[in-house]
Amino acid sequence: MSPPSSTVARRSPPAPGDRGRASYPTWNAGDLRAKPSSDPLVPLPAQPTGTAWPTDDWPEGDVPAGVELDGLLEAVCDDSGPLASTFAVVVVAGGRVVAERYQGRLEHLDRPAEDIGPATPLLSWSMAKSMLHAVVGTLVADGRLSITDAAAVAEWGVKDDPRRVITVDQLLLMRDGLAFVEDYVDDQISDVIQMLFGPGRPDMAHFAADRPLAAVPGERFNYSSGTTNIISGIVARLLGPGEPYEAYLAERLFGPIAMSSARPGFDDAGTWTASSYVHATARDFARFGLLYLRDGVWDGQRVLPEGWVDYGRQPRSVDPSDGSLYGAHWWVVGDEHGTFRCAGYNGQSITVCPALDLVVVRLGSTPAEHYPDLIAWRAAMVDAFAGPRRASPQAPS
Repeated sequence: MSPPSSTVARRSPPAPGDRGRASYPTWNAGDLRAKPSSDPLVPLPAQPTGTAWPTDDWPEGDVPAGVELDGLLEAVCDDSGPLASTFAVVVVAGGRVVAERYQGRLEHLDRPAEDIGPATPLLSWSMAKSMLHAVVGTLVADGRLSITDAAAVAEWGVKDDPRRVITVDQLLLMRDGLAFVEDYVDDQISDVIQMLFGPGRPDMAHFAADRPLAAVPGERFNYSSGTTNIISGIVARLLGPGEPYEAYLAERLFGPIAMSSARPGFDDAGTWTASSYVHATARDFARFGLLYLRDGVWDGQRVLPEGWVDYGRQPRSVDPSDGSLYGAHWWVVGDEHGTFRCAGYNGQSITVCPALDLVVVRLGSTPAEHYPDLIAWRAAMVDAFAGPRRASPQAPS
Protein backbone atom coordinates (compact mmCIF):
# COMPACT_ATOMS: atom_id res chain seq x y z
CA MET A 1 0.00 0.00 0.00
CA SER A 2 0.98 3.61 -0.36
CA PRO A 3 -0.32 7.00 0.68
CA PRO A 4 -4.00 7.38 -0.24
CA SER A 5 -3.08 10.72 -1.84
CA SER A 6 -1.61 8.58 -4.63
CA THR A 7 -4.71 6.50 -5.26
CA VAL A 8 -6.43 6.29 -8.61
CA ALA A 9 -9.65 4.30 -9.16
CA ARG A 10 -8.26 3.26 -11.08
CA ARG A 11 21.61 -16.19 -20.37
CA SER A 12 24.65 -16.51 -18.48
CA PRO A 13 25.59 -13.59 -16.27
CA PRO A 14 28.18 -11.13 -17.57
CA ALA A 15 31.68 -10.99 -16.19
CA PRO A 16 31.90 -8.86 -13.05
CA GLY A 17 33.69 -6.10 -14.92
CA ASP A 18 30.82 -5.83 -17.38
CA ARG A 19 28.13 -5.55 -14.78
CA GLY A 20 26.15 -2.34 -14.80
CA ARG A 21 27.01 -1.12 -18.30
CA ALA A 22 23.55 -1.63 -19.71
CA SER A 23 21.34 1.27 -20.69
CA TYR A 24 17.73 1.62 -19.65
CA PRO A 25 14.76 3.40 -21.20
CA THR A 26 14.95 7.09 -20.35
CA TRP A 27 11.52 8.12 -21.55
CA ASN A 28 8.14 6.59 -22.08
CA ALA A 29 5.93 8.28 -24.67
CA GLY A 30 2.37 9.02 -23.73
CA ASP A 31 0.21 11.61 -22.09
CA LEU A 32 2.95 12.85 -19.79
CA ARG A 33 3.30 16.24 -18.23
CA ALA A 34 6.49 15.52 -16.31
CA LYS A 35 9.66 17.37 -17.21
CA PRO A 36 11.33 16.01 -20.35
CA SER A 37 14.14 13.52 -20.10
CA SER A 38 16.51 16.05 -21.67
CA ASP A 39 16.51 17.95 -18.37
CA PRO A 40 19.66 16.86 -16.52
CA LEU A 41 19.28 15.01 -13.25
CA VAL A 42 21.02 16.46 -10.21
CA PRO A 43 24.30 14.51 -9.79
CA LEU A 44 24.43 11.91 -7.05
CA PRO A 45 27.18 12.66 -4.50
CA ALA A 46 29.95 10.26 -3.51
CA GLN A 47 30.61 9.32 0.10
CA PRO A 48 32.72 12.14 1.60
CA THR A 49 36.39 11.34 2.05
CA GLY A 50 37.08 10.23 5.61
CA THR A 51 33.46 9.30 6.35
CA ALA A 52 33.06 5.60 7.12
CA TRP A 53 30.32 3.61 5.44
CA PRO A 54 27.64 2.39 7.88
CA THR A 55 28.42 -1.26 7.23
CA ASP A 56 28.91 -1.82 10.94
CA ASP A 57 27.78 1.23 12.85
CA TRP A 58 26.50 4.52 11.52
CA PRO A 59 29.03 7.32 11.80
CA GLU A 60 27.53 10.25 13.67
CA GLY A 61 28.05 13.96 13.30
CA ASP A 62 26.74 17.37 14.21
CA VAL A 63 23.93 19.15 12.44
CA PRO A 64 25.62 21.42 9.87
CA ALA A 65 26.14 25.03 10.91
CA GLY A 66 23.15 27.20 10.16
CA VAL A 67 20.69 24.29 9.92
CA GLU A 68 17.89 24.61 12.44
CA LEU A 69 16.17 21.27 13.08
CA ASP A 70 14.88 21.48 16.64
CA GLY A 71 11.54 23.04 15.74
CA LEU A 72 10.94 20.65 12.85
CA LEU A 73 11.75 17.61 14.98
CA GLU A 74 9.51 18.86 17.77
CA ALA A 75 6.69 19.40 15.28
CA VAL A 76 6.88 15.94 13.75
CA CYS A 77 7.06 14.34 17.19
CA ASP A 78 4.13 16.32 18.62
CA ASP A 79 1.43 13.76 19.36
CA SER A 80 -1.16 16.50 19.58
CA GLY A 81 -0.22 18.04 16.24
CA PRO A 82 -1.25 17.27 12.66
CA LEU A 83 1.76 15.01 11.99
CA ALA A 84 0.90 12.54 14.75
CA SER A 85 1.88 9.90 15.29
CA THR A 86 5.59 9.71 14.53
CA PHE A 87 7.55 6.67 15.67
CA ALA A 88 11.03 7.38 14.30
CA VAL A 89 13.01 10.03 12.43
CA VAL A 90 16.59 9.60 11.20
CA VAL A 91 18.46 12.41 9.44
CA VAL A 92 21.64 11.58 7.51
CA ALA A 93 23.76 14.43 6.13
CA GLY A 94 27.08 13.86 4.41
CA GLY A 95 26.87 10.15 5.21
CA ARG A 96 26.53 10.70 8.97
CA VAL A 97 23.55 10.49 11.29
CA VAL A 98 23.10 14.05 12.56
CA ALA A 99 19.72 13.72 14.25
CA GLU A 100 17.23 11.05 15.24
CA ARG A 101 14.15 10.71 17.38
CA TYR A 102 12.14 7.72 18.64
CA GLN A 103 8.87 7.65 20.55
CA GLY A 104 5.68 5.73 21.17
CA ARG A 105 4.86 2.09 21.73
CA LEU A 106 4.38 -0.63 19.16
CA GLU A 107 1.40 -2.89 19.72
CA HIS A 108 1.65 -6.64 19.01
CA LEU A 109 -1.02 -9.33 18.84
CA ASP A 110 1.23 -12.10 20.16
CA ARG A 111 3.28 -10.31 22.83
CA PRO A 112 3.21 -7.19 25.00
CA ALA A 113 3.62 -3.74 23.47
CA GLU A 114 7.20 -2.47 23.25
CA ASP A 115 8.75 0.97 23.46
CA ILE A 116 9.98 2.12 20.05
CA GLY A 117 13.71 2.73 19.81
CA PRO A 118 16.69 2.40 17.47
CA ALA A 119 16.45 -1.41 17.46
CA THR A 120 12.70 -1.61 16.77
CA PRO A 121 11.76 -3.03 13.34
CA LEU A 122 8.96 -0.96 11.78
CA LEU A 123 6.78 -1.64 8.76
CA SER A 124 7.70 -0.18 5.38
CA TRP A 125 4.34 -0.38 3.68
CA SER A 126 4.93 0.83 0.10
CA MET A 127 8.53 1.87 0.66
CA ALA A 128 9.15 -1.80 -0.14
CA LYS A 129 8.23 -1.07 -3.77
CA SER A 130 11.45 0.88 -4.19
CA MET A 131 13.39 -2.05 -2.70
CA LEU A 132 11.91 -4.28 -5.39
CA HIS A 133 13.24 -1.76 -7.93
CA ALA A 134 16.69 -2.48 -6.50
CA VAL A 135 16.21 -6.25 -6.75
CA VAL A 136 15.13 -5.99 -10.38
CA GLY A 137 18.28 -3.95 -11.02
CA THR A 138 20.49 -6.77 -9.74
CA LEU A 139 18.76 -9.24 -12.06
CA VAL A 140 19.16 -6.89 -15.01
CA ALA A 141 22.86 -6.53 -14.17
CA ASP A 142 23.24 -10.32 -14.18
CA GLY A 143 21.51 -10.66 -17.55
CA ARG A 144 18.64 -12.65 -16.04
CA LEU A 145 15.93 -10.10 -16.77
CA SER A 146 15.34 -7.50 -19.47
CA ILE A 147 12.97 -4.67 -18.70
CA THR A 148 12.27 -4.02 -22.38
CA ASP A 149 10.98 -7.55 -22.96
CA ALA A 150 7.37 -8.57 -22.51
CA ALA A 151 6.79 -9.64 -18.92
CA ALA A 152 6.80 -13.40 -18.35
CA VAL A 153 3.39 -13.76 -16.70
CA ALA A 154 1.59 -17.08 -17.08
CA GLU A 155 -1.86 -15.49 -16.78
CA TRP A 156 -1.15 -13.55 -19.99
CA GLY A 157 0.19 -16.50 -21.97
CA VAL A 158 -2.74 -17.07 -24.33
CA LYS A 159 -1.76 -16.02 -27.84
CA ASP A 160 -4.45 -13.37 -28.32
CA ASP A 161 -4.32 -12.01 -24.73
CA PRO A 162 -3.77 -8.25 -25.11
CA ARG A 163 -1.85 -8.15 -21.82
CA ARG A 164 1.00 -10.29 -23.15
CA VAL A 165 2.64 -7.18 -24.69
CA ILE A 166 3.10 -5.50 -21.28
CA THR A 167 6.80 -5.01 -20.59
CA VAL A 168 8.67 -5.06 -17.30
CA ASP A 169 9.49 -1.40 -17.95
CA GLN A 170 5.80 -0.53 -18.13
CA LEU A 171 5.20 -2.41 -14.89
CA LEU A 172 8.00 -0.53 -13.13
CA LEU A 173 6.59 2.76 -14.43
CA MET A 174 3.04 1.84 -13.31
CA ARG A 175 1.91 2.25 -16.93
CA ASP A 176 0.81 -1.34 -17.56
CA GLY A 177 -2.82 -0.48 -18.34
CA LEU A 178 -4.29 -3.03 -15.92
CA ALA A 179 -7.57 -2.34 -14.14
CA PHE A 180 -6.55 -2.21 -10.48
CA VAL A 181 -8.24 -0.03 -7.88
CA GLU A 182 -5.85 1.25 -5.21
CA ASP A 183 -8.41 2.28 -2.61
CA TYR A 184 -7.77 1.93 1.13
CA VAL A 185 -11.27 2.52 2.45
CA ASP A 186 -13.99 0.80 0.43
CA ASP A 187 -13.40 -2.95 0.30
CA GLN A 188 -16.33 -3.30 -2.10
CA ILE A 189 -14.37 -1.62 -4.89
CA SER A 190 -10.78 -1.98 -3.68
CA ASP A 191 -8.49 -4.46 -5.38
CA VAL A 192 -5.64 -3.72 -2.98
CA ILE A 193 -7.70 -4.61 0.10
CA GLN A 194 -8.88 -7.83 -1.53
CA MET A 195 -5.29 -8.66 -2.52
CA LEU A 196 -3.62 -8.00 0.83
CA PHE A 197 -6.37 -9.08 3.23
CA GLY A 198 -9.03 -10.92 1.21
CA PRO A 199 -9.26 -13.77 -1.31
CA GLY A 200 -6.12 -12.64 -3.15
CA ARG A 201 -3.91 -12.99 -0.11
CA PRO A 202 -2.59 -16.57 -0.68
CA ASP A 203 -1.18 -15.73 -4.16
CA MET A 204 -1.07 -11.98 -4.64
CA ALA A 205 0.82 -11.98 -7.91
CA HIS A 206 -1.81 -14.23 -9.46
CA PHE A 207 -4.65 -12.12 -8.10
CA ALA A 208 -3.16 -8.94 -9.58
CA ALA A 209 -2.15 -10.53 -12.91
CA ASP A 210 -5.73 -11.72 -13.38
CA ARG A 211 -7.00 -8.14 -13.70
CA PRO A 212 -8.14 -7.13 -17.20
CA LEU A 213 -6.80 -4.23 -19.21
CA ALA A 214 -8.41 -0.83 -18.68
CA ALA A 215 -6.08 1.06 -21.04
CA VAL A 216 -3.52 0.38 -23.75
CA PRO A 217 -0.23 -0.56 -22.03
CA GLY A 218 2.03 2.46 -21.79
CA GLU A 219 -0.67 5.09 -22.26
CA ARG A 220 -1.71 5.92 -18.69
CA PHE A 221 -0.30 6.01 -15.16
CA ASN A 222 -2.18 4.08 -12.49
CA TYR A 223 -0.48 3.56 -9.15
CA SER A 224 -1.02 -0.08 -8.21
CA SER A 225 0.25 -2.35 -5.45
CA GLY A 226 -0.91 -5.21 -7.64
CA THR A 227 1.56 -4.20 -10.34
CA THR A 228 4.42 -4.43 -7.85
CA ASN A 229 3.39 -7.92 -6.80
CA ILE A 230 3.19 -9.00 -10.44
CA ILE A 231 6.84 -7.98 -10.78
CA SER A 232 7.66 -9.78 -7.56
CA GLY A 233 5.98 -12.89 -8.98
CA ILE A 234 8.24 -12.68 -12.04
CA VAL A 235 11.25 -12.47 -9.72
CA ALA A 236 9.97 -15.42 -7.66
CA ARG A 237 9.75 -17.58 -10.78
CA LEU A 238 13.31 -16.63 -11.74
CA LEU A 239 14.83 -17.28 -8.33
CA GLY A 240 12.49 -19.86 -6.86
CA PRO A 241 9.70 -18.95 -4.44
CA GLY A 242 10.07 -18.76 -0.70
CA GLU A 243 13.50 -19.54 0.74
CA PRO A 244 15.53 -19.05 -2.48
CA TYR A 245 13.89 -15.66 -3.01
CA GLU A 246 14.48 -14.61 0.58
CA ALA A 247 18.09 -15.77 0.43
CA TYR A 248 18.63 -13.71 -2.72
CA LEU A 249 17.28 -10.59 -1.01
CA ALA A 250 19.75 -11.12 1.82
CA GLU A 251 22.68 -11.89 -0.50
CA ARG A 252 22.20 -9.18 -3.10
CA LEU A 253 20.45 -6.31 -1.33
CA PHE A 254 20.08 -6.38 2.43
CA GLY A 255 23.42 -8.06 3.18
CA PRO A 256 25.71 -5.84 1.09
CA ILE A 257 24.31 -2.66 2.69
CA ALA A 258 24.12 -4.07 6.22
CA MET A 259 20.32 -3.93 6.50
CA SER A 260 20.60 -6.71 9.07
CA SER A 261 17.17 -6.06 10.60
CA ALA A 262 15.29 -6.29 7.28
CA ARG A 263 12.58 -8.95 7.21
CA PRO A 264 10.52 -9.23 4.00
CA GLY A 265 7.02 -10.70 4.17
CA PHE A 266 5.91 -13.48 1.79
CA ASP A 267 2.53 -14.84 0.76
CA ASP A 268 1.58 -18.53 0.73
CA ALA A 269 2.84 -18.89 -2.85
CA GLY A 270 6.33 -17.87 -1.75
CA THR A 271 6.23 -14.45 -3.40
CA TRP A 272 7.60 -11.46 -1.52
CA THR A 273 4.76 -9.00 -0.95
CA ALA A 274 6.97 -6.23 -2.29
CA SER A 275 4.03 -3.86 -2.48
CA SER A 276 3.94 -3.56 1.28
CA TYR A 277 5.98 -5.77 3.59
CA VAL A 278 9.47 -5.18 4.88
CA HIS A 279 10.13 -4.68 8.57
CA ALA A 280 13.39 -2.90 9.44
CA THR A 281 14.80 -0.38 11.86
CA ALA A 282 14.78 3.30 10.95
CA ARG A 283 18.57 3.28 10.63
CA ASP A 284 18.39 0.36 8.22
CA PHE A 285 15.81 2.16 6.10
CA ALA A 286 18.30 5.04 6.06
CA ARG A 287 20.94 2.63 4.73
CA PHE A 288 18.66 1.88 1.79
CA GLY A 289 18.27 5.59 1.15
CA LEU A 290 22.04 6.03 1.28
CA LEU A 291 22.49 3.26 -1.31
CA TYR A 292 20.40 5.25 -3.78
CA LEU A 293 22.02 8.56 -2.81
CA ARG A 294 25.38 6.94 -3.65
CA ASP A 295 24.21 5.75 -7.10
CA GLY A 296 23.91 2.11 -6.05
CA VAL A 297 27.51 1.89 -4.77
CA TRP A 298 28.36 0.75 -1.26
CA ASP A 299 31.88 1.00 0.17
CA GLY A 300 33.51 0.68 -3.24
CA GLN A 301 31.29 -2.15 -4.47
CA ARG A 302 28.57 -1.61 -7.06
CA VAL A 303 25.36 -3.15 -5.70
CA LEU A 304 23.11 -1.77 -8.45
CA PRO A 305 24.07 -1.40 -12.10
CA GLU A 306 25.31 1.94 -13.34
CA GLY A 307 22.38 4.11 -14.39
CA TRP A 308 19.78 2.12 -12.44
CA VAL A 309 19.22 4.78 -9.79
CA ASP A 310 18.77 7.38 -12.53
CA TYR A 311 16.24 5.11 -14.20
CA GLY A 312 14.25 5.06 -10.96
CA ARG A 313 14.39 8.80 -10.24
CA GLN A 314 13.73 10.13 -13.74
CA PRO A 315 10.17 11.47 -13.72
CA ARG A 316 7.97 9.76 -16.31
CA SER A 317 4.40 10.27 -15.19
CA VAL A 318 2.08 12.59 -13.32
CA ASP A 319 -0.35 11.06 -10.84
CA PRO A 320 -3.71 12.50 -11.97
CA SER A 321 -5.08 12.40 -8.43
CA ASP A 322 -2.69 14.97 -6.99
CA GLY A 323 -0.07 15.97 -9.59
CA SER A 324 2.78 14.02 -7.98
CA LEU A 325 5.64 12.95 -10.24
CA TYR A 326 6.55 9.28 -10.58
CA GLY A 327 9.59 7.55 -12.01
CA ALA A 328 10.15 3.80 -11.87
CA HIS A 329 8.89 2.58 -8.49
CA TRP A 330 10.12 5.86 -6.95
CA TRP A 331 8.28 9.12 -6.35
CA VAL A 332 9.99 12.27 -7.62
CA VAL A 333 9.58 15.57 -5.77
CA GLY A 334 10.49 17.82 -8.69
CA ASP A 335 12.42 20.42 -6.67
CA GLU A 336 15.70 22.12 -7.54
CA HIS A 337 17.61 19.67 -5.35
CA GLY A 338 16.72 16.53 -7.31
CA THR A 339 14.82 15.05 -4.36
CA PHE A 340 13.12 11.68 -4.76
CA ARG A 341 11.56 9.36 -2.22
CA CYS A 342 10.03 6.07 -1.18
CA ALA A 343 6.59 6.48 0.29
CA GLY A 344 4.29 4.23 2.27
CA TYR A 345 0.82 4.16 3.79
CA ASN A 346 0.33 6.25 6.95
CA GLY A 347 3.16 8.57 5.96
CA GLN A 348 6.25 6.35 5.87
CA SER A 349 9.01 7.93 3.78
CA ILE A 350 12.68 7.83 2.85
CA THR A 351 13.57 11.17 1.30
CA VAL A 352 16.77 11.26 -0.78
CA CYS A 353 18.17 14.67 -1.72
CA PRO A 354 21.25 14.57 -3.98
CA ALA A 355 22.09 18.29 -4.06
CA LEU A 356 22.22 18.44 -0.26
CA ASP A 357 23.73 14.96 0.35
CA LEU A 358 20.75 14.24 2.57
CA VAL A 359 18.56 11.30 3.59
CA VAL A 360 15.56 11.74 5.89
CA VAL A 361 13.59 8.75 7.20
CA ARG A 362 10.22 9.30 8.84
CA LEU A 363 8.12 6.39 10.14
CA GLY A 364 4.79 6.64 11.87
CA SER A 365 1.03 6.54 11.53
CA THR A 366 -0.53 9.72 10.15
CA PRO A 367 -4.08 9.74 8.73
CA ALA A 368 -4.57 10.63 5.09
CA GLU A 369 -6.21 13.98 5.79
CA HIS A 370 -2.89 15.20 7.21
CA TYR A 371 -0.69 14.06 4.32
CA PRO A 372 -0.43 17.69 3.09
CA ASP A 373 1.11 18.53 6.47
CA LEU A 374 3.66 15.73 6.01
CA ILE A 375 4.47 16.95 2.50
CA ALA A 376 5.08 20.43 3.93
CA TRP A 377 7.23 18.99 6.73
CA ARG A 378 9.42 17.01 4.33
CA ALA A 379 9.87 20.11 2.17
CA ALA A 380 10.76 22.15 5.25
CA MET A 381 13.39 19.58 6.25
CA VAL A 382 15.03 19.87 2.85
CA ASP A 383 14.77 23.65 2.95
CA ALA A 384 16.43 23.72 6.38
CA PHE A 385 19.55 22.16 4.86
CA ALA A 386 19.33 24.24 1.68
CA GLY A 387 19.07 27.55 3.52
CA PRO A 388 22.69 27.84 4.67
CA ARG A 389 23.91 26.94 1.19
CA ARG A 390 21.81 29.66 -0.37
CA ALA A 391 23.20 32.14 2.14
CA SER A 392 26.82 31.15 1.49
CA PRO A 393 28.76 33.51 -0.81
CA GLN A 394 29.41 32.10 -4.25
CA ALA A 395 32.95 31.08 -5.05
CA PRO A 396 34.62 33.33 -7.64
CA SER A 397 34.44 31.95 -11.17
